[in-house]
Amino acid sequence: MEMNQMIREWVLGLSFLIFLMISIRHGHVSAMETGLSSDLKTSPATAMYVLGDSSVDCGENTPFYSLLHRNLSLFPCNGSDATLLPQLLAKKMALPNTIPFYSQNGSIHGILGGVNFGSADATILYPGSRSYQSLNQQLRQAFDIIQLLQLQLGEETADSFIRSSVFFLSFGKEDFIDYLLNNSSGIGFVHSSQNFTDILVHQMTNAVRNLYATNVRKIVCAGVLPLGYAPHLLLKCDSSSRSSRKACSDKINSLVLEYNTKLEENVVAIREELPEARVIFCDVYRAMMEFMRNPKAYGIKDAKNACCGLGRYGGASGCVSTEMACQDASTHVWWDLYNPTPTVNSLLADSAWSGSICRPMNVQELLSSSV
Repeated sequence: MEMNQMIREWVLGLSFLIFLMISIRHGHVSAMETGLSSDLKTSPATAMYVLGDSSVDCGENTPFYSLLHRNLSLFPCNGSDATLLPQLLAKKMALPNTIPFYSQNGSIHGILGGVNFGSADATILYPGSRSYQSLNQQLRQAFDIIQLLQLQLGEETADSFIRSSVFFLSFGKEDFIDYLLNNSSGIGFVHSSQNFTDILVHQMTNAVRNLYATNVRKIVCAGVLPLGYAPHLLLKCDSSSRSSRKACSDKINSLVLEYNTKLEENVVAIREELPEARVIFCDVYRAMMEFMRNPKAYGIKDAKNACCGLGRYGGASGCVSTEMACQDASTHVWWDLYNPTPTVNSLLADSAWSGSICRPMNVQELLSSSV
């Protein structure tokens, strides 16, 4: 098992090395050749770079996807990254869709349009997950891209470009799923929940510091959604007693809420530690709870069952075929086992852009904030 993992990681490293060699062969590229103006600092956003899990990637951002993800839902987010929160925000910024890291062809122009390093099933803590794309691995890829920009554009131009770009981070969901489902008989809490959330937040905070050290200044940190109500975990909590089912869901949500609260506190604190940092926290948890408590206000008819899935709540298996899906996904909160529908993502994007789910400012204000 360890040998197979080493071989896969070696293949991933070799893939990027080939990509880097192809890119460098293109030679140094001037700012004029790339179409970049000399006043990059006045641009509201030059690009978006995305790191995260299935909340930012539909599952295609891994080499040899069909071999490594045989057990993963084939359509984990309705089949299109364009329906996910960071891509919807990029559209509001008038930026192109971020290109998956492993679909890069070595062109500097593609990198300048933004890159999605995210990978479905990626985690903060578990590098042995099916995706082999942990937080630290994605950070290394981002640092390599930043170095490539410096080689191609020159250090001064590249630094200005990075400072005015937005980096979107969304991790934690897969860590909680692994943590909760390590017991095959149902939901398990094998470690101290406080220690678990502290470790996750510590790693995320260090990621922000490391990005800042490479001249990244504008960072969006997304929280984890209310997994206690996700169809698969709702099914795992199921029992003959309605009260025990609710207690199980509430316990999961309390754990997620603990992580979100600590992450937001650290985001606020790091702004004092790193004077030029413009870091915001987007609370997707509270926003989705609002959709589930008042579904009619948002045109939602079903806040419990997955649009695409089998079994009770649609939570017994993932969405392996679009023929399984309900007729109108826009009437549901949940698309599949753990992921919201495109409609919910659109509502989240609207609120993150100009509403109140992001603190201490929304994304639109983040873009206009000076560094």
